[in-house]
Amino acid sequence: MLRVTTRSGFWCECWTEGLDERLPPTLFGSFDAYSEREADIWVSTILRTISPALDTDASQEAWERLYDHRIDTRRALLRREPWAVSVTHLTTRITWTVRPALFLPLAHRQGAELTTCAYDFKPHSAL
Repeated sequence: MLRVTTRSGFWCECWTEGLDERLPPTLFGSFDAYSEREADIWVSTILRTISPALDTDASQEAWERLYDHRIDTRRALLRREPWAVSVTHLTTRITWTVRPALFLPLAHRQGAELTTCAYDFKPHSAL
């Protein structure tokens, strides 16, 4: 008899969508986190990475999430509750979601890297 062992963790995704409805919701990347800490670090690292490239309001929104709401994030993850954060940059909404998941050994991806959305936002120049 074949015995399949699952591993609990979190499925993390980064989505973008245009507020003007020209850009439909698009999955930008995903990450498999095997602990609450990994999921929390995934979101906070991306927010820190892209915040300099965001407009002023979106950057402020990202930093508020990083500092003022971080404890709420950690509590939700410890309770294994789905969690999401969004920031709006110009006409684009960027949303990160984290959901509890069970991973099968066959579904495991090699290497833990930041999702591609962490690299797609470039710093804007001051006007």
